[in-house]
Amino acid sequence: MSEEIELLRQVVSQIGGGERPGQDQMVQRVYQALHNEDHLLVEAGTGTGKSFGYLVPAMLWALKTGDRVTVSTATLALQRQIMVQDAPLVAKAVAELHGKHVEVALLKGWNNYLCLRKAAEEETEDGALISRSAGKYGVTATGAEVVRLREWAEVTETGDRDDLVPGVSDRAWAQVSVSKKECLGDKCPLWANCFPAIAREKAGQADIVVTNHSLLGIAATGRAVLPETGAYILDEAHELIDRVTAQLTNSLSGAELESAAKMLRRAGIENTLSDSAAEIDDLLDAVPPGRLRQISTELNDAVARLLGAVQAAAEEAAQISEAATKQILRSRLGDLVTVCSELLSDAVAAERIVAWKTEFADGGSALYYAPLQVAATLADSLFEMRPVVLTSATLQINGSFDALAHQVGFAFPSQGPWEGIDVGTPFEPAEQGMLYVAKHLDPPGRDGYGDAALDELVELIAASHGGALCLFTARAAAERAAAYVRDRVDYPVWVQGEDQLSTLLMQFSSDLSSCLFGTISLWQGVDVPGDACRLVVIDRIPFPRPDDPLVDARNDLVRKAGGNPFMEVSVATAALLLAQGAGRLLRRRSDRGVVAVLDSRLVSRAYGQVLLRSLPRMWPTSDPVQVREALERLAQSAQLS
Repeated sequence: MSEEIELLRQVVSQIGGGERPGQDQMVQRVYQALHNEDHLLVEAGTGTGKSFGYLVPAMLWALKTGDRVTVSTATLALQRQIMVQDAPLVAKAVAELHGKHVEVALLKGWNNYLCLRKAAEEETEDGALISRSAGKYGVTATGAEVVRLREWAEVTETGDRDDLVPGVSDRAWAQVSVSKKECLGDKCPLWANCFPAIAREKAGQADIVVTNHSLLGIAATGRAVLPETGAYILDEAHELIDRVTAQLTNSLSGAELESAAKMLRRAGIENTLSDSAAEIDDLLDAVPPGRLRQISTELNDAVARLLGAVQAAAEEAAQISEAATKQILRSRLGDLVTVCSELLSDAVAAERIVAWKTEFADGGSALYYAPLQVAATLADSLFEMRPVVLTSATLQINGSFDALAHQVGFAFPSQGPWEGIDVGTPFEPAEQGMLYVAKHLDPPGRDGYGDAALDELVELIAASHGGALCLFTARAAAERAAAYVRDRVDYPVWVQGEDQLSTLLMQFSSDLSSCLFGTISLWQGVDVPGDACRLVVIDRIPFPRPDDPLVDARNDLVRKAGGNPFMEVSVATAALLLAQGAGRLLRRRSDRGVVAVLDSRLVSRAYGQVLLRSLPRMWPTSDPVQVREALERLAQSAQLS
């Protein structure tokens, strides 16, 4: 028996588990990739136990080589599972077999930790619309949250926002946190007790660092936010491109410029940023929302004038003596210089970056831009000269790993060899689940679906006596459906946004007759095993919006290469998300249930076959009577009928 499998057996014995061929294969292949400095894509279906599948070889490799492994996830839930449950079990087994301790540390973005200096300040940031919760300014809900945060600052050991229960709003948290670029560093009088600095120090001494894809995206820009590492293992890798792209997205708006102008004036620096803000706003007003294929001459000239004004203000700001204000201005003005410089380059016209205008409900607008592709950034900044493992329950599109390999840069010659493997799942989808497609319903239109689809939803929930996780592609659709169902059934219906997601999931999992309605964040990372989730309803095929600027640009890229944009972009994106949504049903070998898709296009259109191949091979039907009878039997077995 190889040493990695021996270690896996030790781990599994601690939890009373059994052997899983797919998990064994994953452990061996990941260990091999780490030793050979290869790139590996591993599709590991639900039930494989993939976190042990990479933590076991990662810890063993780190122990033997002395190199650090960085493990990155997309969701907080998996990050917490690794730190609280999985990593301690593997570390214990390593200690028992090898007599050595493997150190594991959690590392998040700087502003996920409370800043002691800001928490000690009595005044709040300009424009935050926060009153003190005591004294002459009276009380506001956000002000009360800030006071609670300041009290928490005196007792917390980590300063980690996720350790604060109940949580607080983003607006309140902004009053007690700073970004890395705005931190005073060792010039801060409270640096010795700085929570993010302590977290980074621990990470720098750890063998395994657990982080997230967003921080990985920042690291890809060249900023030293992560300690040096010998290897990367990325779980929930299907989310990597979107998370990294989000971190590399920048914006320019009159509101941002006006905020910087006010801060400069408070620091005694006269500036013309307010004039630039008004000019930028006026020019953006004349631009329709959506993608900008090029920057107009007028906007280009305005950005050039803005760059000069920002550079002049930055020179004066460098002379400020007050450390906190100086650091914040240095960060914000530096960001503006970067934004202006990139917009003045040929990157938009050359389609290296995608620019678009967004309008807000309050009448304001902003210009955004993001890289069209992040493959080169990931390959050159992170993945070169070290082994990288990407894993998820859904990585293949139409039976191939090629699309993702190209998107993350594995296909570049500098990256060396890469391989994709599918280790399967210990589940028996055809025996455990039924895939129902409501073939008789009209396809959804631009305005969604009609009452027939809502009536179908009510009948499905009534047959299953609740226990339904209902997934929608739009918040408005989820809210409309929830209201419709609430008027027609007596089961509790929870809707995403009505409370914290963790609270809603707890309520859903603890009440076998309840239903949970939500949007994209519920399509993945939700783990509710057993009878509580015996019906998963998907309202429509989750195609990306065709007017999304990045989707439009990616379509252009595929079209120029002679490909089919709809199949290579829209269908490929939908396939991964659809598989993730359907994957919410079977979480344990004992689970039974139905995945119901209310979009008839899944079986009536040719592309539906590609989408169906991405789903678990459950027993298929389009018979509404048959599926309701199956749901009634499930309800009876759960003793709910």
